[in-house]
Amino acid sequence: MSKENVLFQVEEDEIETTAPEDEGAGSRKHLIFTVDDLKIGIDANQVVEILNVYNATYLPMMPDYIQGIFNMRGQIIPIMDIRLRLGKPPAEERILIVIDYNNNQLGIQVDSVDLMLDIPLESIVPIPSQSPQKLVSGMCTLPDGSGTMLVLDCEQLIAHGYGD
Repeated sequence: MSKENVLFQVEEDEIETTAPEDEGAGSRKHLIFTVDDLKIGIDANQVVEILNVYNATYLPMMPDYIQGIFNMRGQIIPIMDIRLRLGKPPAEERILIVIDYNNNQLGIQVDSVDLMLDIPLESIVPIPSQSPQKLVSGMCTLPDGSGTMLVLDCEQLIAHGYGD
């Protein structure tokens, strides 16, 4: 009986120590895209789809950065032009990245999609709390040495996506 308790305790300890290490250590895949000359990364787990061609339906009386909605296999998805949201001028060529954060889907228009990279979690530095930037949660130097990546904060993007 005591051997079963000890064995059970050991299994429990292994589960408890394994899960937090997996969450806190290592790296996470990020999809890196560009907006103007900025490299922005988003956790790959939040990316649903990348579309080159889509038909948007305009919605009146929305902020200028909400470009409308589109139907993706029966689901209505709002589209945000992230260039306009960041105060940049609109661009001709756009790619749509459909993201999902806590079962909220949003299409964000970006200039281009660059690549998918494993980013070491310890290399991401948080944005200072007094920063007025609402859409970025951190930044890091890319492991391939190609520049600095801003980490898109999907929670803030969706929370503040429909007006401030």
